Formats: sequence, structure tokens, C-alpha cells
Amino acid sequence: MKDSTRTYQTRLSLHPMAQKAFQMCAELFAYIEHSLFADICKGEAPGKLKSSYLVKYGVTARQFNAIRVNVEGKIASIKELRKMQISNLKEQIKALETKIAKFQKKPLLSLLVHQKKRRLHKLQQRLKQLINDQEQDKVSLCFGSKKLFHAQFNLEGNHYKTHEEWLKCWRHARTSEIFFLGSKDETSGNQTCTTIVEEDNSLTLRIRLPNALQGEFGKYLTIPHITFSYGLQEILASLEDCRQRQLLTQAKDSNYTNHGQALTFRFKHDKKGWRLFVSTLLPAPQWKTNKDKGVIGVDINTDHLALVETDRFGNPLCKKTIPLNLYGKTKEQSLALIGDACAEVVSHAEQTLKPLVLEDLDFSKKKQSLRETCSPSQSRKLSSFSYQAILTHLKSRSFGKQIEVKQVNPAFTSLIGRVKFAVRYGLSIHHAAALCIGRRFLNLSEKVPRYLDKVPDGKDSHVALSLPVRNRGKHVWSQWRDLSKKVTAALAAHFRAKRSSSTPKAALETETSPDLVGATPTCESLAALLG
Repeated sequence: MKDSTRTYQTRLSLHPMAQKAFQMCAELFAYIEHSLFADICKGEAPGKLKSSYLVKYGVTARQFNAIRVNVEGKIASIKELRKMQISNLKEQIKALETKIAKFQKKPLLSLLVHQKKRRLHKLQQRLKQLINDQEQDKVSLCFGSKKLFHAQFNLEGNHYKTHEEWLKCWRHARTSEIFFLGSKDETSGNQTCTTIVEEDNSLTLRIRLPNALQGEFGKYLTIPHITFSYGLQEILASLEDCRQRQLLTQAKDSNYTNHGQALTFRFKHDKKGWRLFVSTLLPAPQWKTNKDKGVIGVDINTDHLALVETDRFGNPLCKKTIPLNLYGKTKEQSLALIGDACAEVVSHAEQTLKPLVLEDLDFSKKKQSLRETCSPSQSRKLSSFSYQAILTHLKSRSFGKQIEVKQVNPAFTSLIGRVKFAVRYGLSIHHAAALCIGRRFLNLSEKVPRYLDKVPDGKDSHVALSLPVRNRGKHVWSQWRDLSKKVTAALAAHFRAKRSSSTPKAALETETSPDLVGATPTCESLAALLG
């Protein structure tokens, strides 16, 4: 893992004059942001607009740059999101067309086919619109959010008594943020919002106000006694690095380029008041872990984390299952459960001083097609499953604890674990996959075994099948691909056979019953039946 950007927050206690200055500054910056976005959409270059904006709105060059970066970031985010939406819609349309073709063969499902076709038409129209916007480089952005904008058309349903009450919330949502961009070559990492460290390690901010507000509030606004319950040491370290850069620059030492950290400040107004967010770049730490001792493979599943610790030869030493069922949980509950589970994983890595190895997975495409291809229960699990949140928590916590996290290609890890390691080491399929993940990072052999005796089915049983023909000229994964098709078919037939044998009809067919062919059943008493 390379350098990591961290953001720390705290709640500000402002006197009335500072609150008024903040509110007017937020309104001014928001107006400039909206105007700049409109001009960019018209085809204007932000660089050419800078001089006129400085005079027209009374802001400094650095303040304009912060607004420009904010707007350009939102535009880039929308364009990137649109690419993902187009890809997702194509996946949904493909899955829906397959489902319709399957249902059309069954006349009794004509009504369902009609509804599926209606949905298909809606998806195709949405895809067409997105592609047109992409070709024309058109960007749509609603400051304040579309959800809040449309709330005015259903005031009662959105808990508003009057339109004026909604309008107040709408204006607040559009003018509730101040952004000051930092740079490592500026004083204290930020020219507009300079940080001073007091003797008690509290911080004092000196904010350069826009020229348009200087007549009422002066040139600078000072906010003293700012404390952080978490992240203060990291902020102080960044400030010290900036001070070292300044001293080396004054001494004309060329090593000044190796020092300095940008500190970016974002002020956000909510129901309780103003909050401060400070973002800074932390250099990669000295890792405590050593892969020469072994690794810890982690297999992330919809309802648990499977963890297997290995030695340096790839042999399993211990296994652990960490429950993580997110179905039916709120966002806050899910994040709390994910945090606890990740803390347990990182704690195990701290004790063993071995790096964590994860799969480099992307569940976005899987989630787009699950509506048409998965069973309802599996769809609900995957909808609740947040792989990216788990991955982010693991990386973030590991970075703070100096635990290295590596990711490997996920190709056939579950199959290799099932075939090679499940029976051999007495592991579940998920623990066997975790073992395979760890071994892959150690570059250990993944050759297909010479013979197959038992392939676990995941339900305390097994299937047997012949190996595919070996071809030493191909990559070993090509053999696993061929074997994957055989295992899938064998498991499908195996489960069908088990279901058939467990049905009442099949059970009756296997039992010995009296020969009643051609005879008319008669009503007999219980005594006669029992003899």
C-alpha cells in the first residue's frame, strides 16, 4: 500500500460573529461554484474565467482555485459514474433478455413476459439517454440533490408543512460548505487556512476571508482552541513536516522537496452547527509484518469472513470464521458490524505479524444481473453485501496498525481450494479458498492434482469426476477452467439427485407397495389395515 490520505473531523464552537462570517462565506462560494459550473457546461475554459471571477466576486486566486477544483472533481465524478451506469445497464439488459427468451417458451408466463418487456424498454431508453449524454459530453448536476429538489412536489410526504419550510432546507443544503484547498509548498500546508499549534497542542486557525467580506469582518478570521479526539498526532506530524520544508527552503537546501504535506480544510454546516474536516497525506509506514513468516488469507463471503493463517511454505496453521451477516441491517448497523469484524482480523495479524492477503474482486457486475439470474434469497444477500466497505475498513485499520495488505487475482480460488485443500486439510470450502488466496501470494504451486478422489459439495457430501486432459503448453488456469465446467455440472446433477430422492413422490416409488394395478381401491377400516 502506498501513501494514504486520511481525514479527521471535529466539532467547532464559534461565536456569533464567526458563525455569520462562515455563513456568508459559504453562500458566496456556493454562488461562485454554481456560476462556474454553468459556464463550464457552456464550453468556457476555467482558466480563462479566473481573472474575471476574481474581480466580479471579490475572491483571492487561491480561493478561486479551490472552487474550481471542487467543481471539476464533481464533473469528473459524474462522468466516471456514468461509465459505470452504462456498463451496469448493459449487464441488466443482457440478463433480462436471457430471462425473457427463457420465459417465452412457457405460454403460462405470458403476463410475466409482458412485464419483463416493459422493464427492458425502460432500461434501453435509459441506456440510450446515457450514451447520448456521453457522446455530447453533457453533464447534469443538481446542487442540493435531486431528492430534496423533488420533495417540494410532495411536501406532506416529505414532512414539510409549507413550501417556505422546504425552501429554507433547500437553500441550506446548497450553501452549507466551505472548501479550502491545500498545497505542500504553502505555509502550514494551506495558504488560505493557516494552522498555528499552541503550547497545549490545541490548534488555532487563521482564515483568509474573501475580499468581498473584508469590509464587514476584516481580512482574517481567527478560530482558537480547536481539538481533535482522534488524529491530532497525524495532523501535528504534517504541520511539522511543513515547518521543516520552510526551514530548508530558507537555508537553500535542495532537500526541501522531500518535505511538506498539504492540509485541506472543509467546513460543513449541519443541524448542530459547523464541523471541520482536515485531510492530509500520510506516508506509508514501516510495516511490522513479514511474509517470510507466512501470510493470512482472507476469503470475504456474504455472511462471514473465512481466515486461514499459513506458514512460509503455505501449510495451514489455524483457521477462524468471523460472522458478518449484513442482511436486514441499517447502514449504521452494517458499518458497525464490518468495523468489529475487520478489527478482529487485524488483531490476529498483529499477534502473528503476518500480512493480510485478499482477493481483488468486483461485485458491481454481479449485483447488476442478480435480479434476473439469482434466487430471491441470494439476491437479498448480495444486495446487503458490501464488499467495498469491508475492503476499505480492512485497509484503513491495517494501515494504522502497520499491517501490510495485499490483493491477488481471484481466478478459481474457490475451485482450487475445494479440489486440492478441503479434504486434504479438513477445511470448509471457504477456508480452503482462503488458504488458496494466501498461497497464491506466496507464488506456490496451483497444479491440478494427478487424481481426484473426492470433491466436496459444500453440504457434507462429495462428488467424483474424471480429470481433464493435461496440456503442458497452456497456463495452469486453463486446466482449472476446464475442470470448473465439469465440477459445476457434477454438482448440479448431484444436487438434483439429492432433491429427487428426498421428495415424497420419489420416496413412494422406492418403497414396496401392494400391486393394485387395474384394481379399484376400497375403503377399509383402520383395524383392517393394521391387521
